[in-house]
Amino acid sequence: MTTEFPIRMDIDGHVASIVLNRPEKKNRMGLDFFPTLETLVQKAEAEPDVRAIILRAEGSVFTAGLDLMEAGALLTDASASGRETLRKHILKLQQSFSALEMCSKPVIAAVNGPCIGGGVDLISACDIRIASDDAYFSIRETRVAIIADLGTLQRLHHIVGYGRAAELALTGRDFTAKEACEMGLLSRCLPDPSALMEAAGQIAADIASLSPLAVQGVKDVLRFSRDHDIATGLAYVAQKNAALLLSEDLMEAFAAFSEKRVPQFKGR
Repeated sequence: MTTEFPIRMDIDGHVASIVLNRPEKKNRMGLDFFPTLETLVQKAEAEPDVRAIILRAEGSVFTAGLDLMEAGALLTDASASGRETLRKHILKLQQSFSALEMCSKPVIAAVNGPCIGGGVDLISACDIRIASDDAYFSIRETRVAIIADLGTLQRLHHIVGYGRAAELALTGRDFTAKEACEMGLLSRCLPDPSALMEAAGQIAADIASLSPLAVQGVKDVLRFSRDHDIATGLAYVAQKNAALLLSEDLMEAFAAFSEKRVPQFKGR
């Protein structure tokens, strides 16, 4: 399965790769990027064989962020109705990134090279983030007189803590893959893009080998628990497991353990 510029999706077995596909423009996000991303995530969600998603980019730049020249077309009407139209458009852009977070399939962001502005919004909505040593990051919006509005300010402090998120968002400074790894934005740093893709593929394969019911349940419970208190999260996971535990996958896990073989999960 493929789509054309500016972003495409390839499916190999149980793993879908969503690929930023505008390397000649440093993978800047034009206005057509956002609905295309949401459509591809929905297709991956609907494909029963897909169990994990890798988000990566063609070329040496993960993304230079929002295409400001295209975005300027949204800033031509200063009337009250024009501002309301802009608000609604921002909400639609937010929805395309939130689709990654709300997708039941785990999403692994594999970052090579610069990841600027909207790129941080994008990867903050993913479940796992890894990068090559040549990657660097910047919440660049304050440097161009914008408030980051696609999810960084809502998600990043849950990932790296309020103080670090505030410093990075307020200064707009660059920070390296090593620093991103130390603060917890990244779970791994790899020496080069080749090693990065190998690691992303291995993580996706490891996830895909497990019970989809359990994996997708874990993602759901993690997301729910992040946004609720501990007692509410515990009640939610109790209900979730009561609904899912009596599955064919669980019986297969027991049988495989007894027979000393690798289980073959089917997601039912």
